[in-house]
Amino acid sequence: MKKPIVVIKFGSASITTNGELDEQVVSEIARQVAVLHNDYNIVLVSSGAVAAGKKYIKGYKGTLIQRKAAAAIGNPLLLQIYSKYFEPYKLAIAQSLCERGHFSNRDQFLQLKKTYEELWKSDIIPVANENDVVSNLELKFSDNDELATLIAVGFGAEQVLFSTSVPGVLDAEGNVVPELKVIDKEALSLARTDKSSVGLGGMTSKLNFARLATQMGIKAVIFGVRTEDGILKSIKGETGTVCHPQAKKISSRNKWLASGSLISGAVTVDEGAEKALEKRRSLLAVGVKSVIRDFEPGEVFQILNEKNLVVAIAKAKIDSKTLKLTESKQNLELAHADDIVLV
Repeated sequence: MKKPIVVIKFGSASITTNGELDEQVVSEIARQVAVLHNDYNIVLVSSGAVAAGKKYIKGYKGTLIQRKAAAAIGNPLLLQIYSKYFEPYKLAIAQSLCERGHFSNRDQFLQLKKTYEELWKSDIIPVANENDVVSNLELKFSDNDELATLIAVGFGAEQVLFSTSVPGVLDAEGNVVPELKVIDKEALSLARTDKSSVGLGGMTSKLNFARLATQMGIKAVIFGVRTEDGILKSIKGETGTVCHPQAKKISSRNKWLASGSLISGAVTVDEGAEKALEKRRSLLAVGVKSVIRDFEPGEVFQILNEKNLVVAIAKAKIDSKTLKLTESKQNLELAHADDIVLV
């Protein structure tokens, strides 16, 4: 039988100590992943390249170009350390430097998927990271939580595990919240708004991308990397915060549309249009209240309700200029039902 896929994300804060890569943590990652690899096709999404390379940049202040230079130095150092600790388990790793465009272009995304599948055939574990050296500021991933989620959704993973420097999502008293059946506003309010000094994300990021993963039918777990056997326990739901998948049947193409495609525009719709979308109907121009960001035919846009919440992602049949200029909007279709994904 085909192995289920699990994506495990390690942030800079969880694999570094005092800004330096913590080899003891990497050693533990290798040990636990070696236990799992017979039963799962695994993708590791690992930050740490900038943290590993920044000490070599004179006068490092964390500017965008300095981060790119630090990543260029740090990427081979990061992979060297991973290779060192996986080698005793006779496991090879492969570097996968990703850019946002690899996911927004479906043909490129499918090539990425085929490459990973070829690596898995030879028991090789891909280690993914953003290609900071060339990533465009406007087209960057928000952080590696997003990259891990896009891989998990696009590849149809069973689980995505987000490691943190704390034991999981904490409540107001500092206790771990063991499970979240739905990631709603109340759940999102649990996240502190700060972030680590070495990473881009934080708990808010993890909860937001865990929300996207669960909406696409994927179990997400937020766990502490320094918890004893944290990876092995989290995959069983025995540690951290387990975010339960929502029961939805979504095609592979529409999963890609909702998560991997590059969103160009946005519109606000009225209550009637929102209800029609919930009934899996097409979006008609008459239900659009305003265009927030322009888009062209074939581009992907967000659909927001009157409360300014994103309720769906869709592929446009017409451009926003036509939408604004057309007087008779009663039967003008902005997006077909098959090209709309509720979120």
